[in-house]
Amino acid sequence: MKPLSLLILLLLSVTASFAQNADINNFIVKESLLKNSKLAIIATDSLEIPLEHINGLYTFTVSGFTQELKFNDGVAVLPLQLERSAFVYIKHQNDQGTHSKLLYVYKKEGTLNPYVINSFWLILFPAVIIFLAFAFRKFIIVAVVIMLIFIYFNHSNGLNLSTFFETVFDGLKAMF
Repeated sequence: MKPLSLLILLLLSVTASFAQNADINNFIVKESLLKNSKLAIIATDSLEIPLEHINGLYTFTVSGFTQELKFNDGVAVLPLQLERSAFVYIKHQNDQGTHSKLLYVYKKEGTLNPYVINSFWLILFPAVIIFLAFAFRKFIIVAVVIMLIFIYFNHSNGLNLSTFFETVFDGLKAMF
């Protein structure tokens, strides 16, 4: 009887340790419930159903800064507040690979609205402008002006060149 109870106790402790050390392979980003200009990261499965068994410290890179985030019931709140609309690049790396998202967080009247940007659009928009510039010679000056506006908008909202290329390369790796 004693070995059976020890075996059951061992199985329960192993199961509990697996639940605490579960990997985050997908996540969504929403505004914190407190409406304090902070973002909340919610651990989800591939169908974006929240995983409430995720608890503990997980390392995330947020716009180039590495942070330890404490997850409680699958939710962690980023410590920094957003002052204005900005690009936010969130990346988490574990044994399953790198999981990242580029978001444009639009701030209006104190509420945050995060929009996920697919890295495909970061490649397609400049490629179309360059193609049009080569196809129509009279369009070259307009294309240069549009590209400068695109670069300025990205840079002024927190998407610098290194983050831009990192997002594109992570998106290409995820496609293949």
